[in-house]
Amino acid sequence: MAALRALDILQITGRSQSHLSRSQTFSLLAHPLALKALETLRQHASRASFDLIALSGFRSFERQLSIWNAKAQGTRPLLNDQGAELSFDQLSPLEIVHAILRWSALPGASRHHWGTDFDIAAKNLLPSPDYVLQLTPDEVAPDGIMGAFHLWLDEFFASNQDIGFYRPYDIDRAGVAPEMWHISYFPLAEKFKQALDQRTLFSVIEDSEIELKDILLEHQDEIYSRYIVNVAKAPY
Repeated sequence: MAALRALDILQITGRSQSHLSRSQTFSLLAHPLALKALETLRQHASRASFDLIALSGFRSFERQLSIWNAKAQGTRPLLNDQGAELSFDQLSPLEIVHAILRWSALPGASRHHWGTDFDIAAKNLLPSPDYVLQLTPDEVAPDGIMGAFHLWLDEFFASNQDIGFYRPYDIDRAGVAPEMWHISYFPLAEKFKQALDQRTLFSVIEDSEIELKDILLEHQDEIYSRYIVNVAKAPY
């Protein structure tokens, strides 16, 4: 637990990598305890004939900010609840904020900042070597290309709670859209979430070069409650 006590605001908001290690297996940065659990999950998946890969681990504040600003400027697409592209010019600034937050985290609040969360898939289920996963609801639906893998994960997580992983965005809670591919190592992630209070988060937002800052600050109560802490409780 010493590593948890050493957390600081830079680590919590994605502006420091000092708490992370690099995984050669998964080619990403993450917290070493989360990586150990992910390797265990990979071994279980292999025994079930799935080649588990991690598409995302740590993501820095700067990277999340670049994603946010591109979407806020209309240079990256905004998606509706079904994953179809919205018409940027027909949205108000507040509607743009909500559209971004459905699929992309607010910089400083991404769970990927913590090194505890991963986007995962089964490499051997890809239809071709050059197929690029889009991480959309269609891909993870029961009849989608990753459907069998996620059905196995459903059963595995239900009967192996000690592994520590769960899906924070398992269903639609009118906040972040369901992301079945996003798993979180609860023993660590919960500590980070509790440390990220609203005042701290929005002081970072206020000091940043983020697009739509005035809208974010004006609606911070709703944003924090709806998109930041509105996640599943771990099933144990």
